[in-house]
Amino acid sequence: MTIRIGNGYDIHRLVPDRPLILGGVNIPHSLGLLGHSDADVLTHAIMDALLGALSLGDIGLYFPPDDPQWAGADSLKLLGQVNQMVRQKGWHIGNLDTVVVAERPKLKPHIEAMRSQLATTLALDLDQVGIKATTNEKLGPTGREEGIAAYAVALLVQAA
Repeated sequence: MTIRIGNGYDIHRLVPDRPLILGGVNIPHSLGLLGHSDADVLTHAIMDALLGALSLGDIGLYFPPDDPQWAGADSLKLLGQVNQMVRQKGWHIGNLDTVVVAERPKLKPHIEAMRSQLATTLALDLDQVGIKATTNEKLGPTGREEGIAAYAVALLVQAA
């Protein structure tokens, strides 16, 4: 098999006194995401998609939330480690397609910065990183602004 596909999902609760970091970008907002690391749901979903494509489990296996060494960790650094694992297995990323679900703040002004951060971290061209933002039409925990969720799909191509 010369291609593999993985999908990922993450959700974190919105709370006061935390930064809102998505795709490695600090986004101005009155609330931030709660988590053991920086709680970057977009980056976490991408990591799970990459790991899933190679049947390597999920990010909790490699960066457990009860391990103090990952407290406050920069998710882009963790993503870099996951990308190294992918490459060591003889694969590289063909493209990523992602969706962030949040009622607020509006993410459109930040999407290009997020794409750029992720592309740089993964040594990809910008056109290999897709990010879409949507609301949940006021339904469920994201719709009630209790949290932000992200979905990711990764296409891996076997290295020549």
